[in-house]
Amino acid sequence: MNLANKITIARVFMIPAFLMPLLAGDFLGLSEQNARVAACAIFILAALTDMLDGYIARKYNMITDFGKFMDPLADKLLVMAALVVLVAIGDIYAWVVILILAREFIISGYRMLAASKNIVIAAGIWGKLKTVSQMIMIILLLVAFQNAVFVAVGRVLIYLSAALTVISAADYIIKNISVLKESSN
Repeated sequence: MNLANKITIARVFMIPAFLMPLLAGDFLGLSEQNARVAACAIFILAALTDMLDGYIARKYNMITDFGKFMDPLADKLLVMAALVVLVAIGDIYAWVVILILAREFIISGYRMLAASKNIVIAAGIWGKLKTVSQMIMIILLLVAFQNAVFVAVGRVLIYLSAALTVISAADYIIKNISVLKESSN
């Protein structure tokens, strides 16, 4: 297993470490603010590993089938875990998380269908913007503790992320409609 793939796996193992302060902060003796700051720091570190493993894989020609599969899965697991826990602690609306989850399932199914036909579908700019907006939203919601400006910006990013989720799904499907048409024949 190469270095880029090891970093991807490390991101997956960081998910429980990210969740621990938020879900067991009282048990760990952390105040709500300290729990949020600790979780946010771990989330940022995990998000940075996404950029790092991609950079290393491209620069040192370490791109593997495992990495192509595991890297986006690790990203989705991290973001989805964060969104679900933010619903649990009352920081984000459940409908937004359901919308985001639905998009991920739909697009993952679409990708599997394409892969069954030996078609690789690259991520588009709307999907990348969606991911970036979700990650920034999560960070702001985590550190918005008693800060009206962060709360307000976080709320705006919730709606922006929801909009980008719908736009990216539509863009993805429209650009790759031939995969769906071929499968229905």
